[in-house]
Amino acid sequence: MLTTSLLAITSLLSFMMLLIVGSLLRSRVAGVREWCFANVAVLIALPLFALRGIVPDFLSIPFANLTLAGGLLLYYAGCARFLGRSPHWHALGASLGVLAAAILFWHYGIDNPQLRVVIVSAYHAIFLTAIALLILRHIPPRRHPYNYWLTAGLALAFATGHAVRGIVFGLAPAPGPALFAPTLFNTVMLTIGTIVMPAMTMGCVLMIHDAMLATAEEAANRDYLTGAISRKHFDLLARQEMVRAVARGWPLSIIVIDLDHFKLINDTHGHAGGDTVLREFVKLVRDSLREGDVFGRLGGEEFAVLLPGTDTPGAIRIAERLRTQASRHLVAGTFGVCHYTLSGGVATWLEHESLESLCMRADRALYAAKISGRNLVLSDVLSSDETAPEAG
Repeated sequence: MLTTSLLAITSLLSFMMLLIVGSLLRSRVAGVREWCFANVAVLIALPLFALRGIVPDFLSIPFANLTLAGGLLLYYAGCARFLGRSPHWHALGASLGVLAAAILFWHYGIDNPQLRVVIVSAYHAIFLTAIALLILRHIPPRRHPYNYWLTAGLALAFATGHAVRGIVFGLAPAPGPALFAPTLFNTVMLTIGTIVMPAMTMGCVLMIHDAMLATAEEAANRDYLTGAISRKHFDLLARQEMVRAVARGWPLSIIVIDLDHFKLINDTHGHAGGDTVLREFVKLVRDSLREGDVFGRLGGEEFAVLLPGTDTPGAIRIAERLRTQASRHLVAGTFGVCHYTLSGGVATWLEHESLESLCMRADRALYAAKISGRNLVLSDVLSSDETAPEAG
C-alpha cells in the first residue's frame, strides 16, 4: 500500500513538472523538448511499477524499467542540448539496448530479481553521474552558477543513492522474499528512485529560468540593430571599469567614433544600405578589439570603445588601426557597394574624473578631427590647444 501511494504521489509530481516544463516549450530554449519527453516516460513507467501483479510482468518489469531508464537518457540529452553539446544519440541508444538485453536475460533467461536491481541501479547511478559531470563541466560563462551546482548536486546525490542500493542488493544473500520486504531501507531507496525525475526537472526549470533571464538581459543590454552594447549598458560598464582602474592603477582610455557622411550613405544607398554598413562596421570592430575592451553604440552612427589598461598612445594606435580597416572596408549588398570612413576622438581618463567629462573630452577631439577633414583620429591631448566652435 505504501509503495502504491508513493508511486501515485510521485506520478502526480511528475505530471505537475511536465506541465511546468511544457509551458516553457515556446521559449525555444534548447533541451526543453527532451525534458518534456523525459517526464512523459516517467509518467508511463511509474504506474506500471504500481500495477505489478495486475498487469502482465512484461509491462511491469522489462518495459517499465526500460521506459524509466529512457526517461533518464532523455533528461541527459536535454542537458546536453541545453549546454550546447551533442547528446550522442547513437551511444545513448546503444546503452539502452545493452540494458534491455540484460533485463530480458535476467528475467526470461534466468529469473534473478536481485541481479536485475543491481544492473538497473548501476545504470541509473552511471547516467546520473554523467549528468552531473556534464553540467559542472559546461556551466555557461558569466552566469550565476547556483542553479547548475544545485542540479548537478541533486544528480550526484541520487547517483549515490542508486549506487548504495546496487551494492546492498549485490552483497545480500541469495534472493528471497525478505530482500524486497517493505523495510526502511527499501522504502528510502524506493523514494529516492521515484523522486529523481521530479527533482531533476525542478533543477532544469531553474536552469531554463536562468537562460531566459540571461537572454532578456542580453537583449536589454544590446542595440537591436547592430548587436553592439547599448548606451545605457556602456555607461554602466564604463563606471565599473573606472573603479577597476583605480584599484589596479591602470590607465583607461576611450575612443569616440563617428562614421563620416553617414547621411549621404543613407541618401545614396537607402536605409537598408545604411543599416548594413552599421552592422558590418560593428562586426569589423568586434573582430579587431581585445578581450575586455568595451564597445557600444551611443546613437545613430556614433560609437565608443572603452580600453582598460590602455594609455593615450596605445588608444591612438588602436583607433588608427580601426580607421585604416574601415577605410579599406567595402560593404556589398542588394543596394550595391558602399565605401565609408570614420573619424575618432581619443581621451584618457583622469582619476576621479566623471564619465561625462571623459566623454566630453573625447567628443571635443572627435569634433576637431571632423572639422580637420574627417577620416582622421585625434586625441584630446593633440586637440586641446585648438579652439573649436561648439556644434549647433
